[in-house]
Amino acid sequence: MSKMSAMNRKVIQTLAETISKQVEHFNKTEAECLIREFNLLLGEPTNTGRTVQGLDRARFRSILHHTFDLTDDIIMDGAFRAFDKDNDGIVSLKEWIEGLSVLLRGTLNEKIKYCFHVYDLNGDGFITREEMFRLLKNSLVRQPTEEDPDEGVKDLVEITLKKMDHDHDGKLSFDDFEKAVREENLLLEAFGTCLPDSTVITN
Repeated sequence: MSKMSAMNRKVIQTLAETISKQVEHFNKTEAECLIREFNLLLGEPTNTGRTVQGLDRARFRSILHHTFDLTDDIIMDGAFRAFDKDNDGIVSLKEWIEGLSVLLRGTLNEKIKYCFHVYDLNGDGFITREEMFRLLKNSLVRQPTEEDPDEGVKDLVEITLKKMDHDHDGKLSFDDFEKAVREENLLLEAFGTCLPDSTVITN
């Protein structure tokens, strides 16, 4: 084994130990594997001595599509925002592992926060009628016989608001969303698939 690869292995092990203490749901060995995978996804050698490196939006979206079968552009952009906690336009190694922790093994609480963040398209703390309309319109299959498919989506938005808008202010706050999901877990992905299918996770 070369001196360089032994050094890289040691750096990765140290980094994995630190990250596994900061991020729930992954142990040190799993964190090491995720670090190595992250470096492979970057297409660079396993050298953690570089300054800012991470996944840009295009590479991140490609990974979501090919690895987790997520295909909706709006949802993938929302997932990028949810992972990129410091809003620097790059998903860093730590952000990647934190995001995967929630995506793959998160508690219901963590997944509620994640999905809400994905669906809150403008980051104002609410899922508005307009955001619901965009999300639902993008995720529903159009029927060729429909005269005005937008009317059906508008009706669906109104039905959703009646079910989920507990304070009746015409938009969903985090509290509204959380309460609705706790009452009916299927509403977690009410506005589009933003979590991987369990069969994708186990394969």
